[in-house]
Amino acid sequence: MQHPCIRLLRWLIALHLCIGLAIAAETSPSTTDPQAASLQQLEQAATSLDAMRKALDDTDSADTLQTLSESALQSKRDADSAVAALEPLLKQLDARIAQLGTAADGVEESPEIKQQRKELSQQHSDLDSAIKRGKLLSVEAKQAVDSIEKIRTQQFNAQIARKVASPLSPSLWKKFAADIPLDLQRINGLIRQGEASFNAAIAQHGWKIPLLGTLAALVLMFPLRIWLRTLGRSFAASERAPNGRLRRSGLAVWMLLVGTALPGLAGMVFIESLRSIDAIAPRLDLVADAWIKGMFVAAFFLSVSASLLVPKRPSWRLLNIDDEAAPKLTHLAWGAAALTWFSIMLNAVDIAARTSAISSVALDGLIALTYVGLIMSVLVVIKKQRQRQQAIDREKAAQNPQEHRPATTSNWLMFAWLGGHLTVLAALIAALIGYLNFSVFVATQMVWITVVVLATTLLMKFTDDFFGWICSADSRIGQGIVLSTGLKSSRLEQIGVLLSALGRVCLLLLGMLALTAPFGNSSSLLALTDTLTKGLPIGDAVLRPMTIVRGLIVLIAGLTIFRALQHWLVETYLPKTELDIGARNSISTVARYVGITLSALWTLAALGIGFEKVALLASALSVGIGFGLQAITQNFVSGLILLAERPVKLGDRVRIGDQVGDIRRISVRATEIQTDDKSTIIVPNSEFITKSVQNLTMDGALGRISIAFSVPLNTDIVKLREVLLGLYAEHEAVLATPAPAMYVDSINGSVVNITSFGHVSSSRSVYSTRSDLLFGLLQRCAEQNIALVSATDIHLVRDPESSAAAAAPASQTPEPQA
Repeated sequence: MQHPCIRLLRWLIALHLCIGLAIAAETSPSTTDPQAASLQQLEQAATSLDAMRKALDDTDSADTLQTLSESALQSKRDADSAVAALEPLLKQLDARIAQLGTAADGVEESPEIKQQRKELSQQHSDLDSAIKRGKLLSVEAKQAVDSIEKIRTQQFNAQIARKVASPLSPSLWKKFAADIPLDLQRINGLIRQGEASFNAAIAQHGWKIPLLGTLAALVLMFPLRIWLRTLGRSFAASERAPNGRLRRSGLAVWMLLVGTALPGLAGMVFIESLRSIDAIAPRLDLVADAWIKGMFVAAFFLSVSASLLVPKRPSWRLLNIDDEAAPKLTHLAWGAAALTWFSIMLNAVDIAARTSAISSVALDGLIALTYVGLIMSVLVVIKKQRQRQQAIDREKAAQNPQEHRPATTSNWLMFAWLGGHLTVLAALIAALIGYLNFSVFVATQMVWITVVVLATTLLMKFTDDFFGWICSADSRIGQGIVLSTGLKSSRLEQIGVLLSALGRVCLLLLGMLALTAPFGNSSSLLALTDTLTKGLPIGDAVLRPMTIVRGLIVLIAGLTIFRALQHWLVETYLPKTELDIGARNSISTVARYVGITLSALWTLAALGIGFEKVALLASALSVGIGFGLQAITQNFVSGLILLAERPVKLGDRVRIGDQVGDIRRISVRATEIQTDDKSTIIVPNSEFITKSVQNLTMDGALGRISIAFSVPLNTDIVKLREVLLGLYAEHEAVLATPAPAMYVDSINGSVVNITSFGHVSSSRSVYSTRSDLLFGLLQRCAEQNIALVSATDIHLVRDPESSAAAAAPASQTPEPQA
């Protein structure tokens, strides 16, 4: 019998093939041709743009304008996509036409060549016309989007600036009381339509689907949500969770995701179960969509407050809120979420029931005042917490005034305090003078901005903690990266910081998109995003964000592969060869730079930059290299020569100028020489090529000891020779071959100048061996009564008595008479 997994795999493969054949059968032949598909996409974009223009003349609704703006933006995307697909085809066609060349004068071409030239010219004309048309459609769609956004901005400004009677004025409430009966009738009519549609759907399909949808929504809302929250807390408190701040921020993000997604999905499942049996009346579709939107928004409000405040678990709290303020702020968050859900539903019901404008304005004013009350309550809670903190600081200062440091105030608390006061002031003044729409806008935007800023801050903290943990040498993942790639811990931490910065930038863009959502200007930001995603043109190539990401992945993969190959080469293969350490170093260094070069070329290919563009760039930089980078280029080429010819190698003892030392490292730019005092000299490679260098150990060169001294003329030279050569023979470092020798260098007056030579295995032993021989020479000469001549100093000494006698006659000479 076959294993069940094998049967399942075969079944999946068969299903995949069947689906692929079905899709291929349904696909028309025209869509398989890239040119035909692009032309069809252009036609669709043009048709959609024309339909949008016709609809724009007949509507002024804000929601419809937003839909038309998104449609125009999609037409622009389709036109740009079609142009991007047709331009390579036009280049291929140009290459084919260039291959044919121009018709020579006086030469009759064959009919086949003429026909082919004619067909290629026609195809080139069609492609060129299609590309120009696509670019024109893109510009027209962009202009349409700008025009729609301008209309929406004017409508928004007019709505915000609309003034009605003040809530303190009786005329507003008189009109409201007069319109309430009619509005209630309209709402009752809407309810009757909903009941009729629901009863008809139940009569036709039964209660099965609505009950299943309600049950699934309840499961998502309560058991599953509670279980996932408990699972997240248990994992965060276990030993499997990562250490550090990621425990708290990760749990907070998990609470935010679970708390936002599951209630919203529950509302969506419930609404879609009713829509599946047509139980929702057409006029109530907007109310159903508002139900789903309200569930997501309210759940988002509550999840942000729950993940940051954590009233029952202070140790997991991310905000600087004490235990007394956290429960109160949580209750106020519940009030803000409920009020937001109610305002969304009320707005949808007003639109669906077509209630009077005065009723909408009055209810909006009440909602604005309720928002103002919630904001004032939050300000009171924050103020009391600040007072408690100040009292604690004063108490600590009284107990220990020398070591006490005042507590710092949280930045977000100061921001909330200042923004809340300004919002309350602006909303109250606007509501009292009759600008109720502006009052509602200010209050709701303050709440929305606060929630979005808190959520973005939470996600930024999580991003920092996550990438800091991933790229830490203390974590398992970080240790695996270090072992697999050979990166240093500091380099890995730098990568983590860069990834964290990139994540923070993306979160800031998402936060800006969320902040502009209530204004209805999301399409403008999306259009800007499309402009940015077009990429950076470099010649004929365009570097788009995904292309850059692909290039980075290829670069990292290439460097990792070649580093692993170099490690295998150095640690496994080269030790098995008979090469010396210098040759191994040269091979390892050349392999390293070859790997870097191939990785760079592979990355350029992934970015779509051909070698001809690299050559063009190199030729453009050749002037700058010739002048500004001449020394670097010279050292680079010299390093390659050193690695190839190996006049000096790793471990050689060299003398360059007045410096002597051992070569410890040879790179393509400079060579490191370690002197006898353990200091390191960085010598540019060009010094080894352009100047004289003495290699003291090349090809196993011996070290020679030279001892020169002088003895008196009457010294027994034979005896001296026996003593000196005996010293050489007794020392273990002195080699027998070549044999030591002593020579009479010269006879100068009363002294004989002696020079002797001996050899050791390495020039590194010359200094210490010569010192030992000199010690022995002094000792043996003293024992054998052999005198060593030193330099003679002549000192002139004047006799004091003679000087006085010579001076006396001069003093007794009589003075001449005047």
